[in-house]
Amino acid sequence: MSGWFRQLFAPRWQHPDAERRRQAAGQLDPAQDEGHAALVHLAGDADARVRQAALARFESIDTLLALVDTHPSPELRARLAALLVGAAGSTPLDDRVAWVAKLGDQSLIQEVALHGDNQQLRLAAVAALRDDDEAALIAQACENGIAAVRHAAAVRVSSEAGLQQLVRQARRDKQVARLARERLNALRADAAQQTAAEAERERILSALEQHGHHAWEPLYAGRYRHLQREWEALKDLPSAEQERRYHDACLLCRKTLTDHDAQQHVHAAFDQRREDADQTREGLLEALEETLESLRRSEHLAAQDIDSLRAQKRLLATRWQALSDHHAPDDTLRQRYDRALAEYDRIGHAWERFRARAAEFDQALTACDREALQALLTACAWPDDLPPTTLLARARRSAEQQPTAHSMPDPSQFQRDVDELGVLLERGAFKSASRLHQRLRQRLDQLPEEHRRRHQPTLKRLGAQLAELRDWRGFVAGPKRDQLCQAIAELAEDTQLSDAALDRRHRQLVKEWASLGDAAADRELSTHFRACSDRIHQRLAAWRAALDAERQRNLEAREALCEQLEALLDKPDPEADPDALRDIRDRAREQWRRYSPVPRERAEAVGRRFGRVRHGLQALIDQRAQAIAAAKRELTDAAQALLDSDQPSHHRAEQAKRLQQRWRDLGRAPKGEEQALWREFRGICDRIFANREAERNDRTERARQQLDAMQALIDRLDGWQPATLEDTTILDAAIVEAEALEPLPAGRRSDGMRRRWSGIVRARRERLARLAVCEEVSRWRALQPLLNAHLAADATVLSGQPAGDVEADDSLGGDLLSAHRLRNARRREPPPQAEVEESLARLRVHLALLAGSRVGQQDDPLRLAIQVERLNEGLGRELSKAEELHEVLRELFATGPVPSELWQREAQELDAIFTQLLRLPPP
Repeated sequence: MSGWFRQLFAPRWQHPDAERRRQAAGQLDPAQDEGHAALVHLAGDADARVRQAALARFESIDTLLALVDTHPSPELRARLAALLVGAAGSTPLDDRVAWVAKLGDQSLIQEVALHGDNQQLRLAAVAALRDDDEAALIAQACENGIAAVRHAAAVRVSSEAGLQQLVRQARRDKQVARLARERLNALRADAAQQTAAEAERERILSALEQHGHHAWEPLYAGRYRHLQREWEALKDLPSAEQERRYHDACLLCRKTLTDHDAQQHVHAAFDQRREDADQTREGLLEALEETLESLRRSEHLAAQDIDSLRAQKRLLATRWQALSDHHAPDDTLRQRYDRALAEYDRIGHAWERFRARAAEFDQALTACDREALQALLTACAWPDDLPPTTLLARARRSAEQQPTAHSMPDPSQFQRDVDELGVLLERGAFKSASRLHQRLRQRLDQLPEEHRRRHQPTLKRLGAQLAELRDWRGFVAGPKRDQLCQAIAELAEDTQLSDAALDRRHRQLVKEWASLGDAAADRELSTHFRACSDRIHQRLAAWRAALDAERQRNLEAREALCEQLEALLDKPDPEADPDALRDIRDRAREQWRRYSPVPRERAEAVGRRFGRVRHGLQALIDQRAQAIAAAKRELTDAAQALLDSDQPSHHRAEQAKRLQQRWRDLGRAPKGEEQALWREFRGICDRIFANREAERNDRTERARQQLDAMQALIDRLDGWQPATLEDTTILDAAIVEAEALEPLPAGRRSDGMRRRWSGIVRARRERLARLAVCEEVSRWRALQPLLNAHLAADATVLSGQPAGDVEADDSLGGDLLSAHRLRNARRREPPPQAEVEESLARLRVHLALLAGSRVGQQDDPLRLAIQVERLNEGLGRELSKAEELHEVLRELFATGPVPSELWQREAQELDAIFTQLLRLPPP
């Protein structure tokens, strides 16, 4: 079918002409299926008028809502809004309320809430608005025509910004503004309370964290428990981060307490070890002193006693040195130790002198050479308070006997020698017993007869025992000598052994051969043993020469080491560092051990020399360490005095730093005392620094409280607006309170507070000034009855009738009463009318300038003249706007007589000016 036929036979709602389709839409019935389908199709038509006509045929809201997704258009939204608000259609209210609750289009809901035909419908629409769409809620609270709807919308505004906007815009409903202001103040109060709680929690948390980093002090645990109780007393819940920080700070505090307890245990253990060391030192020293005393109290001195004394002295020196490395002895113990060592050296020197001459003593005794014995006793110089050895006692007795021509042996001495021979035989000392037996046989013949008969059997019996001992030694020594000869012969032929091993084995064999003495002596075996020994000596000649050279070098090195240390001790540095001296001592000990071996005949002498030097060096170390300890005790006392002084905390902290620097420069005291002194000194310094930190924290807390108080004052004054002129006292009290908080701590926050405070005070003063102006205008309007009476009296006078005075109320006083009287006087003697007109014009222009109104061009000269006068008068004392207005109104009240026509003409402009003066700035 051609287009013409389609156009001819097609339905009218499908006509190409939009006007025809619009007319057809108005004739379609939506109740019929075809009409409904056609209208649905036309609802999406390209022409707005067609869409509007088609949508106007629908009365069902659900049908229109179904078209929203398929045919959205402004006309569809407008039709739907008209049906919902009740402007069109006859949908029952309950149905419309139900449909509003189901709507999702917020703009459509706002339209229903704003223009609904029923309060219930509007309330349902407000309830359907989303809570996060505060702009829509604020719009309903400010612009809706129903008070209940405005209140319902205002109640749902919850944010601070929304409430502030509602306070500013809700001019139509004072109840809404009041409700918003109350909720805003409550919200701010809650926020301030929450902020204060957060600040308090943060303060406690910061204090706890700072406390965790502080050193221990006596009140540390109490302060920690106090902060814990403050934290637990807070009612609000902390955040996860605050909870973590709290537990970390508690861990730090508990670690400090635990470390202090552990340190106290360590210090107690250290003190106990030091006391044990002193007790050990004293016990060792007492043992050495008892040994020396027992040596002096004994009857005879033997080699075994000297060996025991040397072993005990070595043990004491080793233990004393080891203990002194950790704990320095006190002066009393050191002096006792020096005396004991001096006594030991004296005994040792006497013993060495005796040992060197023992063989000569034996020979002189055998030869009964008294002169030689006397010379040996003098050379030996044995101490008088030291008991002699057995040989030395015999030598003294022999030397003390006076030589005579018929001298005879002493029977008692002979008896003692016989007893000693028996003891020697029991011990198996063959050589000593043989020599003593030979001397006794020679002296037996010199004894008296009775003593000779008494001692001869005993001496014979002891001689038989000596012969038996000689035979036994020979029986035992024969095989041993054969074995030693064979062993030394094999050793001389052995070429695999090293020189050191060969020498060690050779010495052992020679020592065993010499220990046999003359028992079973055989010339052939002796010659064979000596020949083998000589061969070994020749073989070891080069090695022994090198060893002797090395020993000599070691001896020279030890002597040089002793000389260096002696030079150090001869001129000690009074400021020497004990640590450096300890290092010298330790290195000297290592070098001494490294320079070994030395020649045997010089080993003991140089060893005693090194012992004296080492002892002197240790005494110097102890002396310097004690001097440093004394100096550090003085520093500790100075720190304690500094802690107890009344100086500012930062000055005390600076001086404490200087004391710490002096402490470091002094060096180290004895190891035990150094730790104890440092513990005490550091504790005092920590308390000084803790006091400084506490004072800093107090200043910070006071500054924070000062800023918080100023902030609270600013917020309070920011939310307050003066309503009457009497509110000036409130502003003055706030200014006094702010001045009491000055000076604020320096910082950006303080500068911002000052700027904000200045702005608020300036705004409140301006409002009070406007309120003062309004009160002046109000008082002027209250004068209108009296002014009208004056105008009536003026009209009477100007009409030529006699002038009469107007009576004023008793409440009128001050300068207004003077102006009233002046006007009555002017009525009696009227000024020229031109002057009155000029005065009224001038006052009107002055009032216009005060109100900020525009002045006509014809009044520009007056305006300029008044401005000049105001500037000149302001040079002496600047009047406030209210005072200046009062002066102008007083002068206006006193001006007269005024004709009615003139006053009517001027009154219109004056009323406009007064109306403008009554306008207050927005709160």
